[in-house]
Amino acid sequence: MELSLSIPALLFPAISLSMLAYNARYLAIAALIRELHRQYREKASPTLGKQVRQLQRRLEIIKQMQAAAILSFLFSALCMLLLYLEWMFWANLLFGSSLFCLITSLILSFIEVQLSTKALKIQLSDLEGDAPGR
Repeated sequence: MELSLSIPALLFPAISLSMLAYNARYLAIAALIRELHRQYREKASPTLGKQVRQLQRRLEIIKQMQAAAILSFLFSALCMLLLYLEWMFWANLLFGSSLFCLITSLILSFIEVQLSTKALKIQLSDLEGDAPGR
């Protein structure tokens, strides 16, 4: 397959949208941690402490997702530069690296979504115990 400038350029919108989504997740979790921290200072609770630790784990995964997406973006841009310079071997290598980083970012995103869903199920199970008639 012949690699042209348009092929790595196709990754730019996908990577940019991923980075926006990751940043939104990061900001939402950071706000939640701040709120839980405030609640914990008012009334220490082991449950709140567990929730904050779980959220810290998710923040770490999101940081890794963002780093992989940024590397993917950088490698795509460098690939385009190398294509312009007609250094095909290095351009192909960087394009492959860019795809690998994008895939890594998406796998980490999948893991973070699974952790998020698990945390919500735990929270909802607490509500089921508080339901009237129980």
